[in-house]
Amino acid sequence: MINDLPAGLSARHLREDDHLRVLAVLDTWWGGLKAEAGARERALLLPRLYFQHFTTTSFLVEHEDGEVAAFLVGFLSQTDPETAYVHFAGVDPALHGQGVARALYRAFCTLARSHGRRRVHCVTSPENTASQAFHTRLGFTASAVRPHYDGPGLARVTFTLDLTQGTPR
Repeated sequence: MINDLPAGLSARHLREDDHLRVLAVLDTWWGGLKAEAGARERALLLPRLYFQHFTTTSFLVEHEDGEVAAFLVGFLSQTDPETAYVHFAGVDPALHGQGVARALYRAFCTLARSHGRRRVHCVTSPENTASQAFHTRLGFTASAVRPHYDGPGLARVTFTLDLTQGTPR
């Protein structure tokens, strides 16, 4: 499914029973970003419905012992037939810099392109500068900070990747 992962890691599509396993790693992996409010916000971004209804477009990476190593929750837009969307992705900080997130994004973009999608969109918070830098390195184009994008006080930076120009760098 994803061939360019480091040794000892394997990928598969998400299943409903992965929901609590993924929620359990969020606070540790995000290092307490935005404190308790950030923890609540991250958990609310991943309700069970993503693990029920978007399994064929989402991925989980596991260590040989079955521990969660990374995940990507994405879907094909039902409104815009040329767009796919990465809703949430995370990688164990111990694996940062090893190409795991890049491999997940490449797999998702390949899947999106196979369904005729020409663009991939995603968002991140302005405080998450590591995410912003990562998406820029992959070739995404960033917007300016968009105040109240996800509601009062929830500013976001939006990103777009043009799939007609190839896969992420």
